[in-house]
Amino acid sequence: MAGDEKGAAAAQTVIRPQEGPQTQFLGSSADIAIYGGSAGGGKTWALLMEPLRHIANPQFGAVFFRRTLVQVRNEGGLWDESEKLYPCLNAKPRVAPDLSWTFPSGSSVSFAHLEHDKTVSNWQGSQIPLICFDELTHFTQKQFWYLLSRNRSMCGVRPYVRATCNPDADSWVAEFISWWINQETGLPIPERAGKLRWFVRIGDKIIWGDTPADLADYTAPDENGEQKPIEPKSVTFVPAKLTDNKALMAADPGYLANLMALPTVERERLLGGNWKIRPAAGLLFRRGWCQVVDAVPANVVRWMRGWDLASTPKVEGTDPDATSGTKIGKLADGRYIVAHSTSDWLSPNGVETLIKNTAAADGKEVHISLPQDPGQAGKSQVASLVKMLSGYTARATPESGDKVTRFSPFSAQAEAGNVLVLRGPWNESWFTSLEGFPEAKHDDDADSTSRAFNALITSFEPAAPLFGTYGRQSR
Repeated sequence: MAGDEKGAAAAQTVIRPQEGPQTQFLGSSADIAIYGGSAGGGKTWALLMEPLRHIANPQFGAVFFRRTLVQVRNEGGLWDESEKLYPCLNAKPRVAPDLSWTFPSGSSVSFAHLEHDKTVSNWQGSQIPLICFDELTHFTQKQFWYLLSRNRSMCGVRPYVRATCNPDADSWVAEFISWWINQETGLPIPERAGKLRWFVRIGDKIIWGDTPADLADYTAPDENGEQKPIEPKSVTFVPAKLTDNKALMAADPGYLANLMALPTVERERLLGGNWKIRPAAGLLFRRGWCQVVDAVPANVVRWMRGWDLASTPKVEGTDPDATSGTKIGKLADGRYIVAHSTSDWLSPNGVETLIKNTAAADGKEVHISLPQDPGQAGKSQVASLVKMLSGYTARATPESGDKVTRFSPFSAQAEAGNVLVLRGPWNESWFTSLEGFPEAKHDDDADSTSRAFNALITSFEPAAPLFGTYGRQSR
């Protein structure tokens, strides 16, 4: 975040970058500069400050892109933060038909989204002197390279691109900036921070050089068909860390604790700035994180049984998914107990019998969360199951997010030592399954655990069901 200081005599607001990576990023001469790493590193404010050097030029315009319009408008997002900065320079906002600021000279800064790949066609024919991508890893390669072709200027400002991002090992950006990253540790190489490299792109292939001269032999035909040298573009990467953002550390000292509480993979990405970390067996769950107890504590305030459904019997030569159900309770002190887990390979009728018998064994104080597959078949299935569970509090909801994302809240609590496990014959199978997630072939127990835990920590208000999928059923 930029440092704002009141001049004692002139009572003026001074807007300037913080010393360190923020200054390095804003001072770069690269055609494409990427500022990435830890959450809270001051990346968004650095991006918002970049156009200010050109606002006296009435022909200048910049466009900020996020993947969705919701992300642009989010609390603490681009538009929200711009409202703290641009009015200091007498800029006037416009919120319809698009989001933009106009400065006294006539220069402008606009905010847009690229929710779909085809959205880039909206920018056909555009000339954008400065293109800014917030969270570059959220965009596809196609979107980036197409917008780069719109990075043109007739206003006297050399066209250039600025971008911010958090680490994502599976993003195309990880490969694009790999020279700046230690491929063994996934961490930025300090001595390469802010250093320039050059590239030319021929087809889909990127060819790198340490100097423009290294790429002088690469040519392409001009409008007359003559071979001309391809002008290389320069790139740099500047890593960001939360500790670089002293303004945020002072204003919100608890933010570091928030990042420390994240599951291992997300903590390594968003606090450690690790570009190689991926979910792997043993990273999201370890049995040593849990305390095994011989009795359920007396202070359980709520119970939830989560199910992951399958309907294929196991026969010789096959290895299908199983139907799995996990029961988790929330304790009055904020901890959780996993009291039971069951799994079996059953026919559709067998699945119904297992769910009904398990509900009877659990008792009516245990709420039930079922997954609803998309489409009419999924609605019909859960309607039948909820009708069968008449008298119990049962709810079916679609899955939201990928499996690792859904498992992460439980993973974080387990790693923090807040999960107890009731000793039982099911322990070994459940522990082994969760320790193998997400690399193991089957993730049924992890999915049922995620569903039980996430349903447990969210509000659960019984209501009249729609298609039998919500609320408590009366007999």
